[in-house]
Amino acid sequence: MSELGDFLRARRGQLVRSELGLPMLGRTRTTGLRREEVSFLSGVSVTWYTWLEQGRDINPSRQVLDAVARTLQLTGAEHAYMLSLAGYPGPRPETSASDRAPDHIQRLLDALADSPAFAIEPDWSISGWNRAYALLYPNIAKVPARDRNLLYLVFTDPYVRELLPDWDIDSRRFLAEFRAEVGPRVSEPTFVDLVDRLRESSAEFRAWWSRHDIEGFTTRERLFHHPLVGDIRLEHHRLAPSDHPDLHLVIYTPVVATDAPARLRRLLDAEDLL
Repeated sequence: MSELGDFLRARRGQLVRSELGLPMLGRTRTTGLRREEVSFLSGVSVTWYTWLEQGRDINPSRQVLDAVARTLQLTGAEHAYMLSLAGYPGPRPETSASDRAPDHIQRLLDALADSPAFAIEPDWSISGWNRAYALLYPNIAKVPARDRNLLYLVFTDPYVRELLPDWDIDSRRFLAEFRAEVGPRVSEPTFVDLVDRLRESSAEFRAWWSRHDIEGFTTRERLFHHPLVGDIRLEHHRLAPSDHPDLHLVIYTPVVATDAPARLRRLLDAEDLL
């Protein structure tokens, strides 16, 4: 816990007092808070906060650490680091989905020109995609933003059923992966709305949701059947940008030992599909 104490003292000493509505210390000191001031602003006892900085083995609660993080005006990275020093996972990402991926993420997707790729938010809303993915799944640009959710589209769009010859296997696996990722957050409004809509729209979803199947994501081969170029076997990858760990990039690359590279090239060269 000594590293945690050192970190808290360093951040406490760097705060600008005027930004917190506090007067200077003495005639010239404009930075740094007293322990008593951090304690008051955080709602934590002076003794408890002092023990934190002294690195005592006191097992602070996450609520205490979050309150101190707010007072010390920690960045997201600093907050996550502080929690890790105390043995807690980082702050949970927001559940509200964005209609649009950050600009640098979209540029990355576009740079993956030969590989269908898209970005999904924590609730699996699709917030960005590249031209290759739009050629593989043309409906992505047509559906309303509220419906542009990977799980919702898998269970409700007839085109996806035609696109996935192994739809029964793929859809069950998607559902098990989604449930594993969501965990207890399934009771949050964003997820409740999605699950309710899927229950109303898909008999398969209603039946399978009650099974509580759980499965972690693994890179794997997927089979797609495109109406223009036929069967394409692609490898399914998923990555998380370091600066947006709540966002995942899904990338499909052709399986080299098959005719997938040639079929995908034919699809990419089909200018009239979009």
